Amino acid sequence: MEHKKTYNSLELETKHGVVVIEGPIYGKELSELDFHEDLVAFRPPAQQHKAITEIADLPEGRILIVRDEKMIVGYVTFLYPDPLERWSEGNMENLIELGAIEVIPKYRGSGVGKSLLRVSMMDDAFEDFIVITTEYYWHWDLKGTGLNVWEYRKIMEKMMQAGGLEYYATDDPEISSHPANCLMAKIGSRVDNESIQQFDQLRFMNRYMY
Repeated sequence: MEHKKTYNSLELETKHGVVVIEGPIYGKELSELDFHEDLVAFRPPAQQHKAITEIADLPEGRILIVRDEKMIVGYVTFLYPDPLERWSEGNMENLIELGAIEVIPKYRGSGVGKSLLRVSMMDDAFEDFIVITTEYYWHWDLKGTGLNVWEYRKIMEKMMQAGGLEYYATDDPEISSHPANCLMAKIGSRVDNESIQQFDQLRFMNRYMY
């Protein structure tokens, strides 16, 4: 399947000044930017910087960033699901995962996350894809925000909805292991019925197990 990537950008005014939201950005450009030390949700900053640089150059990989001059202060990743997850079992070329989204604490509450997803979805190529995200409460910065799991989940849902993703039920054991975890998805307007049925089968793989 052809992976077209169309660059979009937006300047966003925040109480800390203007940031640029842009992408998809390629690895070479990412490697030349600084990566903020507060981007620690998934792994140490230097390792995460390297990881997103590698994802950016995958055929299906997309990295959009929030940039304060030469400093990356937020990012979102899109790539094929991890081979160890059930979402990869259908080998669907048109199913892509929003793998990680992170914004430094300084810029949270400024609409940066929502704008990051809106800019991502400006790319018409996403109409050919089912975009999923799996939200697990253990990735959330509950300590840093002082929010409980339900308050944080509400914020995550609103942010994902800004990108057109909505809640979908699933019997995936990891998601089902806590009621705050959830699957959200956006089915592009050009996705065929066969792919939608295949996605439904992936969502409910335990339906016929006794």
